[in-house]
Formats: sequence, C-alpha cells, structure tokens
Amino acid sequence: MKNIGIIGGGPAGLMAAEVLSAAGHRVTVYEAMPTVGRKLLMAGKSGLNLTHAEPHGNLLARFGPAMDRLKPVLDAFTGEDMRHWAAGLGQETFVGTSGRVFPVSMKASPLLRAWLARLEAQGGSVLTRHRWLGFAGADGGTGVSARFDTPEGPHIHQFDAVILALGGASWPRLGSDAAWVPWLEAEGVAVHAFRPANCGFDVEWSEIFASRFAGQPVKAVAATSHGGTTQGELVVTRTGVEGSLVYAHSAALRDALERDNKAALMLDLMPGREASRIARDLGKAGSKASFANRLRKAGLDPVKAALVREFSSEAGRADPEALARRIKALELPLVRPRPIAEAISSAGGVAWEAVDEKLMLTALPGVFVAGEMLDWEAPTGGYLLTACLATGRWAGRGVAEWLG
Repeated sequence: MKNIGIIGGGPAGLMAAEVLSAAGHRVTVYEAMPTVGRKLLMAGKSGLNLTHAEPHGNLLARFGPAMDRLKPVLDAFTGEDMRHWAAGLGQETFVGTSGRVFPVSMKASPLLRAWLARLEAQGGSVLTRHRWLGFAGADGGTGVSARFDTPEGPHIHQFDAVILALGGASWPRLGSDAAWVPWLEAEGVAVHAFRPANCGFDVEWSEIFASRFAGQPVKAVAATSHGGTTQGELVVTRTGVEGSLVYAHSAALRDALERDNKAALMLDLMPGREASRIARDLGKAGSKASFANRLRKAGLDPVKAALVREFSSEAGRADPEALARRIKALELPLVRPRPIAEAISSAGGVAWEAVDEKLMLTALPGVFVAGEMLDWEAPTGGYLLTACLATGRWAGRGVAEWLG
C-alpha cells in the first residue's frame, strides 16, 4: 500500500482519490477551505450540468487547441461514462433540450454526499483547512515532501506520490486562487498566465442605457464572432454584457482584444426575419411615428430597440433599409473582459509540454496534475466538469501505473 496525497478537494482531486483508494492505496485529500467541492456546489445552484450528450467527436472539438492532448483522457471517460458514474452514486440523469446532461435532482449536494461516502468506504480520508505551501525540499529520492498550514500549525507530510488538483484562477473565494503558480515555477515547471474564460465583457454604455436596462435579458438573438455564430440570449449588465451567448464567444473575443486591442460581437436582433421584411415593416409605421414606435411595430422589444438606438446614428435611424441592416448586424463594441475573479473558468495553467502522457510533471517525478490547473479551456455546457473528472481519473491511473 502506497501513501498518496491529493492536494485539492474539487472534482478532479476527488476523482483521483476515488480511483487510487479503490486500487487499495492509502489516500488523503488535503483541502484549504473548510469544506470540499465548493465550486461544484456553486455550479449546482443553477442545476448541475454534468456533461453533454452530443457525439463524442463533437465534444472533443470543444476543447480547441488542447484537444489532441485531451483526446486519450476523454476517450477513457466520455460523456456517457460520466452518466454511468453518476448513476453509480445514485444520481440518475436526463438530457435537456439543449443536449446538456443534468442529475434528476438538479442539485450537486446529493451527488457530493454519495461521492464522499464512497471515498470513505474505500478507506480514503479528507483533511480540510490544510493549505498547501509548496514542497519541502529534497528527501533523498524516497518520495515527495509537501508543506501545509493546518489548524494545528505548519506540518510536513511525505508521500510516495502527489496529485495536485488546485484549480485555476476563477472564483478565488471558492478556493481556486492560483497561489501555487510561483511554487511550481520555482521548480522549473512552465506555467502559462491565467486569463478569464466563459466571462462577461465591458461595454461603454451611455448612462441612460445602463441605468434603465442593467439586468435585462436580450432574448432570441444570434451572435457572430471569429468563434462562429450561435443563437441564444445574453444579459445587459451595468458594465457590459454576460450570459451563455457571450460565454460561447468569450475565447475568440478575449483573444481579439489581446491581439488587436479591439473586438466586437455582431448581433442579429431578429434572426428569423430577412432585412427586406424588416425594412418594409419599419416603413409601414409612417414617417411621423416615433423611433420607438417604428421599432415596436417592426417587432423589437424595448431592450433591443434601446440597443439599436445606442449604436446607430440619427441619419441611420431615418432610413428603413439602413435601420433594417443595423438590426440584422448590430456591432456591439467590447472594451475588455471582466476580471478573472468573476469568470466561470480560466484559460492558462501548467503547460502541456511540462507533463508527460500520464500528467506527471517532468520536472518533478512523482508529482501529477489534474483539472483546471492544466492549460485547457472549454465552453459551458458540461465540458468543464467532464474534463476535470476525466483528468483526475487519468492522473489517478497514472500514479497507480507509475508506482508499479
């Protein structure tokens, strides 16, 4: 029996602990926060999106540049495998209309309780309020020594192997604060800077628009960026825009802002109607009708009408054809992404060239990484959780293989 430390009590760490404790190893999960799975529980507040039911090849493509490295990992733990795993914890699942997969309970807490009970039954243990402070130096090649700040004071623990599953840099109040970056860099591990992913963006609204429409959804629109075209809804905020439609384009928009210092999301406010039809409807209102009434009679609700007013000229509003073109292609200029602390997830992390095929750090034999610590990103829709569990499972199996 080997002694293995799992540092980080999120989904990736818990999955690694499950795999290794099931194999008969002595496993301890160390979590800095008072409880484990805080980000998982937060995700469950809006209905825990476990994975996506689309074909596996489509799911793989959601991971962009990291797809090739993640393919064997996700091939070994597919979306269908995720559903079987949840069922084994007593959580049956269903597929929503968008293809997203949820537990029937729509909550994370029953799954987490069953998961921790399984881990305990397999002999695994969890120590909370144990914050990792880095490695404790050379130990003669007999294992990995790690330092912790604990309620009883500083402690050094020695392990046969360690899995780091400390998360990225989003939602730091839930535990993912990226404090580990300088400790790994000091050991020669390449880490790419963290950037916000699945995030909102700032827009320079007029004060009138921001004060009147902050919090309002903009429904049934199509959005286009370098990331493609998608349909859905976004939400106006006091500082800009957020919501699932924005998140779907956030990587492309963020990259454009970094590259060109400018980016825009092109909105089709009436995706089911041709511009010629909209122009005719606008013309029917008559020249004496107010701008708001013309847009209302053409089928635009108040928030869409206000968006058109916000980003159109006086001359453009007077010409039905020009106005119809603006409704079909409203350029929403973005200033910057919202801070990473507000982002749903993060891009960046441990570089792929810093790990081997089993996710062991080449600079630190016996130390493996999993979850959002690695440099990958994906849209919302269950892909984030699927990859976290899949990499945790893969790292756990990698440790078992490495230990012989």
